[in-house]
Amino acid sequence: MFTGIVEATATVQSNEGGELTLTQPAVFDDVNVGSSIAVNGVCLTVTLLNNNCMQFHMVPETVERTNLSQLTLGEAVNVERAVRADARLDGHIVQGHVEGVAKVISFVDEGEGKRLTVQIPQELIKNVIQKGSIALNGVSLTVVSLEGNTCSVALVPHTLKETTFASCEPGDFLNIETDVLSRYAIAKKE
Repeated sequence: MFTGIVEATATVQSNEGGELTLTQPAVFDDVNVGSSIAVNGVCLTVTLLNNNCMQFHMVPETVERTNLSQLTLGEAVNVERAVRADARLDGHIVQGHVEGVAKVISFVDEGEGKRLTVQIPQELIKNVIQKGSIALNGVSLTVVSLEGNTCSVALVPHTLKETTFASCEPGDFLNIETDVLSRYAIAKKE
């Protein structure tokens, strides 16, 4: 389990044949083979640690459902270690079970921050609730507005500085995980 509070960014060293290698952030000094790491919101298991790099194996489901196979050499990703049971839950409950990708529609200035609007896959939109939580590329965010199959979130300057969102552009695809609590509440009603 994760919180959606990104701890660092890491750089793609290689991404071939279902094997993803990233630089190991200095704060990840307690990571071991077998550790769970959220990479752009996708829960992956460390399979190899070598030369300050972390390697992960991606199964076909991960390759097909996420944006990870599209990552290129030198690209930055958001990373977070699994939350400890005694830690503060600052974001929201993020499982790292990405449900699909959302397409960036707009990314515009709003005060000192930005407003990001994404198009949500039709089958997921029922799980998105205005003023509820959503994880985009592993970042815990609040849904500011919801219209049709688009949702907007507000990004504060700190989030822009500490995550990969500063380089976001219309047409980009972001991993999406809807709020697990809303999913269960909706499933219970059906």
